[in-house]
Amino acid sequence: MNLICYLSNGYPTIEDSIEMARTYVEAGCDMIEIDFPSHNPFLESEYISNRMAEALKNCDDFEKYMEGMIKVKKLLPNTNFILMVYENTVEEIGVEKFIRFCLDNDYRDIILVGLKDEVIKNQFIKEGLRVSCYVQFHLPEQEVEYALKSNGFTYMQAVPAPGQATEEHPTLESCIQYLRERGLKNPIYCGVGVHNPKDAAMVKAAGGDGVFVGSTILKLHNDKPALMSQIREFKAEC
Repeated sequence: MNLICYLSNGYPTIEDSIEMARTYVEAGCDMIEIDFPSHNPFLESEYISNRMAEALKNCDDFEKYMEGMIKVKKLLPNTNFILMVYENTVEEIGVEKFIRFCLDNDYRDIILVGLKDEVIKNQFIKEGLRVSCYVQFHLPEQEVEYALKSNGFTYMQAVPAPGQATEEHPTLESCIQYLRERGLKNPIYCGVGVHNPKDAAMVKAAGGDGVFVGSTILKLHNDKPALMSQIREFKAEC
């Protein structure tokens, strides 16, 4: 199972985030979810929003972020990346320019958030980018249908909120099995609520193809030995 760690692009600087990507991989991370900071990250936690704001305070030029992302791909040619981006950031950069950047630099797996409609998403797919779909733990039918039609991976909620699990599908394993029975062929990567290595072990046992780890690693940013140790512990369960 793939271990996917979240990287705050440009925090506190672009060069720092490039070096952090190297650290992630050295510690055993298989894939990196890298973001484009947004001026309006309205779906993020205060913690992630503040990191994006700090990054943009230090560099507000998206050209520089793209240059950094080209560097990190050259530095880590064997590492797969997932690009998380807000629709408002794509619009700031320019849709055609953003798509060309992704295609030219092999950033093909996209988490596109904050959508107003399906227009930009459909344009991404038409041009060959793989756009993920998020499925909540209680398996809303519309979200399941989107996942079945998607050309990208499914981002499955790993841990239910109180009262969110259903009698029919009380566990993550049951949820994943249901999606597979419905015909889902794409990878299922699980995140949200994953805070310790035991959570990663649970995702693996449930049949997940990958596990996202975010704030648990991010909060160790200033303690590199502890950060690397934590990544190794997660990797051991994958």
